[in-house]
Amino acid sequence: MGAVFDVRLVLAFQGVLSTAHFSMSITYFKRYRMEVDLHYRRIASLPLPTGYQLVPWSADRLEDHVETKYQSFRHELDSNLFDCLGEVEGCRKLMEEMVTKEGFMPEATWLVEYTSRNQREMAGAIQGMRVNRHYGGIQNVGVTPLHRGRGLGSALVAATLLGFQQAGLPRAYLEVTAQNKEAVRLYRHLGFRRTKTLYKAVELAYG
Repeated sequence: MGAVFDVRLVLAFQGVLSTAHFSMSITYFKRYRMEVDLHYRRIASLPLPTGYQLVPWSADRLEDHVETKYQSFRHELDSNLFDCLGEVEGCRKLMEEMVTKEGFMPEATWLVEYTSRNQREMAGAIQGMRVNRHYGGIQNVGVTPLHRGRGLGSALVAATLLGFQQAGLPRAYLEVTAQNKEAVRLYRHLGFRRTKTLYKAVELAYG
């Protein structure tokens, strides 16, 4: 995490109160850009536990992606960095914008579905974009809280990398918040290496 700056504002409201004090804090969160070379790497699908399956993109699954993204991120740090991840409508707008872009890659966009007896629920989601002829970009790797620790994130990333590779893209990248150490370890295990450090400014106001 970077520096924090406080700005004191004193406001006078005639006939209501004389002074009110507010602080605005800008906090800089460290994020990593991580990349993997797909040229000579053999990408294989990873097995999922019993009851789980990968579900490819289709337009009628958009709301499943929206809800899974929301459930995966709403209580996480990234929902403070990116407001849209903390609201269903924000996740819906994000998905709708993503799937209408020219670079959207259905073959690199997946859900993980869990089925047990008569129960069916979404457990994870990932989206892939063709950024240019050199790079595929991974968007929002999300696994819902009840289904974490079962290898779903690794399986999702592997499926997306395979989609990139089959489309002829030589490299892939993603961005991750440095404080999310588990995610950083997962991506390193899958072959990603840090190529750039970025800082995301988040403004908070309090009285």
